[in-house]
Amino acid sequence: MVMTSHSTALAANPVLRVPPASPAGAAAYFGASLAFHADVSDVASALAADGDPGFVVLDSRSTASWDQGHLPGAVHLPTALIPEQAAALLDPAVPVVTYCWGPGCNGATRAALALAQLGFQVKEMLGGFEYWVREGFAYETGEGGERRAADPLTAPVDAADCGC
Repeated sequence: MVMTSHSTALAANPVLRVPPASPAGAAAYFGASLAFHADVSDVASALAADGDPGFVVLDSRSTASWDQGHLPGAVHLPTALIPEQAAALLDPAVPVVTYCWGPGCNGATRAALALAQLGFQVKEMLGGFEYWVREGFAYETGEGGERRAADPLTAPVDAADCGC
């Protein structure tokens, strides 16, 4: 039986080939990540609590996707319109949480970038509308109705038109 050293075994391991960061480095990285991101459960919890959540939610998708479904109380502002309309729709003193369709879409990231470049404090909601619905939270439709859905979800009206 051939014995291998611990370091040789680790080098063959694709997870540990690059060693984990130091605890201090990991704390800095994950702390910074939380400054930029929120998850759907935390957003839903803050919105459901009595009183002002302290932020506004912004849906950066197209009108067709917005009409299909959006978070209750969200502001609709497609990413391409942020530079010309954000100042009229948003208070620069109130942090903004952006979302798009889902994790495969970077529209919320681009919306967050555009808002940050305009001087807004911003976070991105990880998982987007897809994970909001997957977790069973209520959403509104273009007809003004409220729905609650469970998996599986239907795709956006037109994935190419989600505002990403």
